[in-house]
Amino acid sequence: MKLSYEFKRFCFVFLMGMLIFSPAGYAEPAGYPIDTDVSTTLQRTIVPGPKPSVALNLYDIPSYEAYGYGNWTFGDPLPAEKRTDIMEGDYDRTDVTKKAKLLSFFTISDIHITDKEAPNQAIYLSRVYKAKGISASLGSGVMLSTTHVLDAAVQTVNALHKKDPIDFGLSLGDAANSTQYNELRWYIDVLDGKVITPSSGANLGADTIDYQKPYKAAGLDKEIPWYQTIGNHDHFWIGSIPVDYSPRPDLRQSYVTSEIIAMGDILRNPANINKPDYYMGVFDGTTPYGNIIKAGPTSEFTTPPTVAADPNRRSLVRAEWMKEFFNTSSNPVGHGFNLADANNGFACYSFVPKSTLPLKVIVLDDTQNENDGSLDIHGHGFLDQARWEWLKKELADGDAAGQLMIIAAHVPISVEVTAPRSEMGWWTDPQNAVSLPDLIAELQSHPNLLMWVSGHRHLNVVKAFTSPDPVNAPEKGFWEVETSSLRDFPQGFRTFELYLNSDNTVSIVTTDVDPAVKEGTPAAKSRKYAIAAQQIINADIYSPNPTNDPSIRPMPTGYYNAELVKQLSPAMIEKLQSTLK
Repeated sequence: MKLSYEFKRFCFVFLMGMLIFSPAGYAEPAGYPIDTDVSTTLQRTIVPGPKPSVALNLYDIPSYEAYGYGNWTFGDPLPAEKRTDIMEGDYDRTDVTKKAKLLSFFTISDIHITDKEAPNQAIYLSRVYKAKGISASLGSGVMLSTTHVLDAAVQTVNALHKKDPIDFGLSLGDAANSTQYNELRWYIDVLDGKVITPSSGANLGADTIDYQKPYKAAGLDKEIPWYQTIGNHDHFWIGSIPVDYSPRPDLRQSYVTSEIIAMGDILRNPANINKPDYYMGVFDGTTPYGNIIKAGPTSEFTTPPTVAADPNRRSLVRAEWMKEFFNTSSNPVGHGFNLADANNGFACYSFVPKSTLPLKVIVLDDTQNENDGSLDIHGHGFLDQARWEWLKKELADGDAAGQLMIIAAHVPISVEVTAPRSEMGWWTDPQNAVSLPDLIAELQSHPNLLMWVSGHRHLNVVKAFTSPDPVNAPEKGFWEVETSSLRDFPQGFRTFELYLNSDNTVSIVTTDVDPAVKEGTPAAKSRKYAIAAQQIINADIYSPNPTNDPSIRPMPTGYYNAELVKQLSPAMIEKLQSTLK
């Protein structure tokens, strides 16, 4: 008999809790509080220390502190740069003031909640490549405490909300790391404020190791509704390979088996997933630093290494993934997928966040299809015909209704070189219903589009899309704002505030925020691990501009704050003036 995730979690937490009694009875696990000093990067930033002279590898976590990896200090505030790139000519109005606040929301992205004990990861490749050309997502200390970092971010949002109310939140995809059921449940349960058991299988170390112990998540303030976007990691194996359409026929079974997966170097060629070259290993939850075990060349093993199997590691297809958002105690039930055809896996919908404001958010699934037949890494931007037609209709309907519009999608546009040169660029395969130039032309034909918000690249980039006719129709320009990952440095999220200005332009003030982690907690350790990983792999997060676009600014500290000014059409100005009377 297969046990449900909820029943298994209840039984484990109950048995752990039976070890502790009080006069009132069962003692619920405690939570992890955040620091009382909650601020944004407008007040202070996180500045990594200089890279140590002794070279280390990602997996050598016990040596980080000894050699100075992961050290950081608080740095100077980062003012918001006022950007008027998409305005007409030399727009530089110093007399303009903010007349009315329209909306406030936050975005989180690329949380990558990770089951570090799953048997089918790609951890050993971090040893094959050592510190060169490798992503920290394959094997580093940031994978130990992903639920804790999300919990700290949620508490930070709650604290900001108490200071200045936030209307809603947007999660921009890659909630889970490898489309697993238990990863997704941890993610939703953190936002719901449930008891979290952040381990799987045999739950090793759950009574002694901080990142393994059950704890009570705080939960997002129930006053703040949050909405979900799908990312490539939410429905592909490690965000890269379709589970049921891969070169490996047992990939789906590999999630719930006890045997550690063996494969070749998939970074060199994804088809190597079928080569039995290396056992990929798992993190040892009984060790303080999550030592990597059961990994190495298969020739060094007499029998395949195993872990305790867990049916709750099963992989979810899109429709199953979407339906799980209806099993929630935070708002709204469904988190947007109640507005979509979830039964058919159509992860696109739109919503109006504020009934008194003519603005809608268009949530767009721009990830690849599972059955596209491609053998490359599935991180490209893509729209099939159904999603392309749906997007065009949503934009046209928004213009007809006199609504401002924001597009929320996982994959950004026109910031990476076009595929196949970049696995994050727009897919050039004929199956893509629209080319990148045609997509941009369509977006520029809708003057009410304010911006495209996205994640995916783990960066805080802002890009300007100027109008094709900047003199006569500057309102056809729009902005793109990327939000970095909660896993990799800088581990943060964004806030957005929209204002109507005295000259009837709109200002979008977007600000990076670091979770207010408290020293000694797993989330605080994760910050050090994220900084150490960045130091080790020399990640170019400071000048991430492969297209050499002059509207993309360097980011000396990994952050970027801005006030983005947008011209409105005469009809939209009239509509807002009438609405706000």
